[in-house]
Amino acid sequence: MKSLSQQQVDQFNEHGVLIADDVLTDADLAPVIAAFERWIDGAARQSQREGTVTDLHEGEPFDRRLCGLWQQDNSIVSDMDIIKSRLPDVYEFHFNEHLLDAIEDLIGPEISINPIEHVRAKLPISVTNENVSFQNVPWHQDAAVTWEEADDSQIITCWIPLVDATQANGCMRVIPDINKRGYLEHVADPQTRVSNAAFPHDTEPIVAECRKGGIVLMSRYTPHSGLVNHSNHIRWSLDLRYHPTGQPSGRPFFPTFVARSAAEPDAVERDYDDWCAQWDDARTRSTGIVWHRSTPVEKRIPADSPYASRRDPGLGVV
Repeated sequence: MKSLSQQQVDQFNEHGVLIADDVLTDADLAPVIAAFERWIDGAARQSQREGTVTDLHEGEPFDRRLCGLWQQDNSIVSDMDIIKSRLPDVYEFHFNEHLLDAIEDLIGPEISINPIEHVRAKLPISVTNENVSFQNVPWHQDAAVTWEEADDSQIITCWIPLVDATQANGCMRVIPDINKRGYLEHVADPQTRVSNAAFPHDTEPIVAECRKGGIVLMSRYTPHSGLVNHSNHIRWSLDLRYHPTGQPSGRPFFPTFVARSAAEPDAVERDYDDWCAQWDDARTRSTGIVWHRSTPVEKRIPADSPYASRRDPGLGVV
């Protein structure tokens, strides 16, 4: 079933970004939101037992509760990201039919889950009292956090708001029409960002507001950055990626999983326990590896790493 029109597909291919409304339903997103609500409640109660939280802020809505908890203990979110929290309903969402239909419209029916993925709870600046750098990422391309071997891979970024994402609550800005220029030089300053010399000043950014149920779809070469959240609530979003099965993921030391296949339906890997086990192994084996492109090739893998055989810069793509 098609989720995107041919006009939308053409727009994505031409401009490197597409804000697609109404791809997902409330029913699609409800299990994900409920899973994070349960996780927050568990983290709050654990912090209460440890004495770092006294007020559980029970009864507050999804887009507010974390504010009061974070003010008492800002480490409460440290294990919330997708690969750390490992929530079964979030895992299942990777296989959502409406989402995969949209991805298939862009890259075809052989679809793998890319290992680069996050959940983001962008807090209001009135709560953090500062421009928290990890929440307001600078201008960058997603290609900057993948290795060169994936430069020809069709990695699709799916930025999925769990609440309406607006300019007021810190949605993204994106720069269209850069996708065909390829990789722009990045520097670590301290976060990875497009270098001043390479920044595309000739193209105006757009504010990528997106309602809940929509998806911002981006090329790996589309520059984007985050705005400050000036609202009174949290801007929640998922940041998932997919690529055609068989193409490099950009992080060969992390696992990929087949999400959909017309050619080999039995190849779909939908075992939650195996997902967790593969990530446990990968996180242990990849200790010390740097995936940011701004780090020289020969310095990305420690000499004692299980992946040390890939340190030879003569390979061209680690």
